[in-house]
Amino acid sequence: MRGPTLTTNLPSLGLALLAFTASAQINDGAKFSPLDQINTSNVAQLRPAWTFRTGDLYMGSKGGFRGRASAFETTPLYADGKLFITTAFCRVIALDPLTGKQLWAFDPKIDIKGGYGDFANRGVATWVQNGKRRLFIATVDARLIALDAATGLVIRSFGNKGTIDLTKGLRIPVRPDNRSEYEETSPPAVIGDLVVVGSGIADNGRTDMPSGEVRAWDVRTGKLAWTFDPLPGTRTGGANAWSLITPDPPSNLVFVPTGSPSPDYFGGERKGDNRYANSVVALNARTGKVAWFFQTVHHDLWDYDVASQPALITAKGKPAVAVTSKTGNIFILDRLTGQPVFGGEERPVPKSDVPGEEAGRTQPFATLPVRRGPDRIEPWGADDADRKWCADTISRLRYDGVFTPPSLTGSLIFPGNVGGMAWGGVAFDPRSGTLFVPDNRLAAVVRLVPRAEMNQAIAERKDWETGDQSGTPFGMQRTFLLSPKGGPCTPPPWGVIAAIDTNTGAVKWESPMGNIPFAGGKPEHGSIALGGPIATAGGLIFMGATLDPWLKALDSATGKLLWQGELPTSARATPMTFRGPDGRQFVVIAAGGHDVPGGKLNDSLVAFALPKAPK
Repeated sequence: MRGPTLTTNLPSLGLALLAFTASAQINDGAKFSPLDQINTSNVAQLRPAWTFRTGDLYMGSKGGFRGRASAFETTPLYADGKLFITTAFCRVIALDPLTGKQLWAFDPKIDIKGGYGDFANRGVATWVQNGKRRLFIATVDARLIALDAATGLVIRSFGNKGTIDLTKGLRIPVRPDNRSEYEETSPPAVIGDLVVVGSGIADNGRTDMPSGEVRAWDVRTGKLAWTFDPLPGTRTGGANAWSLITPDPPSNLVFVPTGSPSPDYFGGERKGDNRYANSVVALNARTGKVAWFFQTVHHDLWDYDVASQPALITAKGKPAVAVTSKTGNIFILDRLTGQPVFGGEERPVPKSDVPGEEAGRTQPFATLPVRRGPDRIEPWGADDADRKWCADTISRLRYDGVFTPPSLTGSLIFPGNVGGMAWGGVAFDPRSGTLFVPDNRLAAVVRLVPRAEMNQAIAERKDWETGDQSGTPFGMQRTFLLSPKGGPCTPPPWGVIAAIDTNTGAVKWESPMGNIPFAGGKPEHGSIALGGPIATAGGLIFMGATLDPWLKALDSATGKLLWQGELPTSARATPMTFRGPDGRQFVVIAAGGHDVPGGKLNDSLVAFALPKAPK
């Protein structure tokens, strides 16, 4: 069944919006802070307050996949007068929030040469009772560990001496010789007395990659409470929830964003819509049973995961959940039923011409906010030679509009596999009813390769990403559509942030965000973003995420750039803000760099504040 389906009766909601508070972050996906000490009138005075170097930086090697570099992508957690961060090596560190001085550190001792698909960790979750706080980290090598927040010591009464091995108990198991195909990068979600964890599963390896169950454990004991399998009764892996899961205690729901089934680009061995894949699934938090679900892509052939965390917002004055995905669609859904607040429709989309493939005949589109991919891709280039190369390349590719399926001769995919909307998610200001949405606009090329031609294809296109897709007749190759000079072949802007009125569905404003240094570095061209924004009661949007080395502050009413603070490198992370023990408001971001041409990797956590706290 396609789209939302209500299967349980849920209580009515009378709820206030959750927020980034002064004492701790609430994991609601809306990323709003009520702090206003830093505001539109004084943000230009922000200065660096301190910088902390984690020391956890692995540059990789030229030896191939198992030499993949690490990425510093944490969003810190502020609680009990401490700032808690995670490093790329999954160490958990407590910092003095005023000075950045280390207070304690926990090291899970991962194998830094483990060959992880995403060598990163994006933060911890927390649970507190009777003044005693626990931290939970899901490590990149797939362990769930409970720590005492006061000391950093492992809580040995949880799980097996403080740890749960997340590779155990799956419908399709992890192969013992390739544990890195199953990992964790996002923080768990805590709701009531349960800690809920999804998984990251490598793309395009084979049809029977590990299965993508979401599981909940008792926060005290580590006892398994429930399991949700997005593809039950099949031999298909994936459809996992690798992004952040959103808990909503008032409705007793957790909102799970799922990705594509395995493999991404050929679905001949997984016919049908692949129910619960590429969806937001609302689960009863106590039982793990499906309350409703909304599928954003039927029978995914594009790696169009729901990569963004579902955000708890209000729309037309009612509780809603904002769901953005790599397709670029923004679905604003009733929080209790999953019905689109502004309507939606199924539209016919192009058919596949690949033998054995049955692409979905229609795909869901939001009526509002309006989002339509271009019917024709206009070639772009920095000069005439670049533009001609791009035009010639585009002319040889199949492109029939959004949802053009992969082909044997090569298809142009727009948006590409980083979206649309990537894992940084959105921000929401409840005072104005405005949703702030980063939108990547970069095209990719995907080519399916008959099994017998794989070696030749790899030799001919050495710089393309290649996936074997074992268990199907075809391997895959993909790359971003860039000119010989390194710039995108599609017209700018290549990344924007848009403000959406959640009472009307209208776009209030849209601004290019950042710049791409290796493509001319022009601010009006924007940049793709990996990482998200936060909104504050000071009338500001803070965001790094783009490929340039700046933390930026925008006027949330207009999108105008008001300030930017220089970082050691670009920030592939989402910032956060808190009020410190001295009364000052800080804005903090991890500056780890992007793995792009000319990019510099780093391990710096940078805090900004006003020179003096306003009276």
